[in-house]
Amino acid sequence: MRRSVMFLVLAMMLSASSAFAQLTTPAALNNWPQWRGPEMTGVAPKGNPPTEWSEEKNVKWKIEVPGDSTATPIVWGDKVFVTSAIKTDREGEPAPPPAEFAATSAEPAKGKRGFRTSGEAPKNIFEFVTLCYDRATGKEIWRHVANEAVPHEGHHPDGSYSSASPSTDGQRLYVSFGSFGVYCYDLEGKLLWKRDLGRMWTFNSFGEGASPVIYGDNVIVNWDHQGGSFLICLDAATGETRWKIDREETTTWATPLVLDAAGHVQVILHGSTRVRSYDLATGELIWACGGQGPSAIPTPVSDGTRVFAMTGFITNTLYAIPLNSTGDITEDETKVAWKSRKIGTPYVPSPLLVGDLLYFTAGNKGILSCYNAATGEPVVEKQRLEGIANIYASPVEAAGHIYVTSREGNTVVFETGKFDESGDKKEVKLLFTNTLDDRFDASAAIVGPEIFLRGRKHLYCIAAP
Repeated sequence: MRRSVMFLVLAMMLSASSAFAQLTTPAALNNWPQWRGPEMTGVAPKGNPPTEWSEEKNVKWKIEVPGDSTATPIVWGDKVFVTSAIKTDREGEPAPPPAEFAATSAEPAKGKRGFRTSGEAPKNIFEFVTLCYDRATGKEIWRHVANEAVPHEGHHPDGSYSSASPSTDGQRLYVSFGSFGVYCYDLEGKLLWKRDLGRMWTFNSFGEGASPVIYGDNVIVNWDHQGGSFLICLDAATGETRWKIDREETTTWATPLVLDAAGHVQVILHGSTRVRSYDLATGELIWACGGQGPSAIPTPVSDGTRVFAMTGFITNTLYAIPLNSTGDITEDETKVAWKSRKIGTPYVPSPLLVGDLLYFTAGNKGILSCYNAATGEPVVEKQRLEGIANIYASPVEAAGHIYVTSREGNTVVFETGKFDESGDKKEVKLLFTNTLDDRFDASAAIVGPEIFLRGRKHLYCIAAP
């Protein structure tokens, strides 16, 4: 029996390791297969898109996308994949949770309200849809209605019922609509499997948002909510559960970061009470570090030695945690590489790591900071980016340029690692401010000479003629 268990763990570790090699092949690096790109840093290693555009310049195509979504598009080969929630004119009742999850899916008390919500749950049926578009033309290739349901709760006025970005390993497409199911398709749109993990009840009915992550033959889904949180690992080929770990967390919106470091393939998941690392092979806890704040949304990034976790709602925290940590290091701050509680860290956007430079914005505002990732020394501190008012999209980088997109439709571009000095103060120099006629909450995806921008109404492909 022990030998069988050891064999299973070894097989999973080998599977994960081979997938890590697969995800850093030229094919993967030339695509945008998941939230935050091929290396989950926000960087497009092979990207070289335009730095200037407008509605009249460098728009290769622009299409209207049905429904509503804040999810980032992903790209593989000649296909672009997006998700959407389409409100219909039909009315109905919310579906009850499956019997096996009834104990953890019943609506809990939510405590004090005091933040904006969308009010009561809707009465209309929504279609939860995956769409595939031709990368060259924007023409729809296929769409699949994964589910039709009446949502059991509302969402934040700025959110949507389709906030999780899809992911692909180049063979299969993985889509999470959270409470409305997790789905796997082949790239031609054939449904291969689906899972119902229950119902989420989110803090203040703010909605759901964590994206599925693929590593080897594993799909990892964060299920943090008010009714019994867990992290689950599914078999990528079948959707069957490999392991499921309960979490002492309430609602978060953080997508896990998965990487091979310090002798483990680590699944690193942000939380309001702890940042935790789990062993992908077994689900066992490797390390944990407290000191975080509420509303854990930004996905951590890593330089291969440290992981950088930050929150920017109510409290501003940034922790650089060594990947070779073990156990709960919360009470021993000497084991943290460096930390800060006084800088402008993000609320919704995730940070951007380019080499040894860590870029991030303050709250949901266009206020930029840049720190040396190894030392924690500031390079740029709270520079206001002209033309950028409010931000939900995360910054991205390609070919020596960083792109920051605002909710109002502006994208500023500046050079990576280059700063103007005025006395003892350093700032980035904005090269271009590009404006489109839409609102942007989804992060950009960069593939080769193209940048894909998902607005609340349209999907743009930006490319030079």
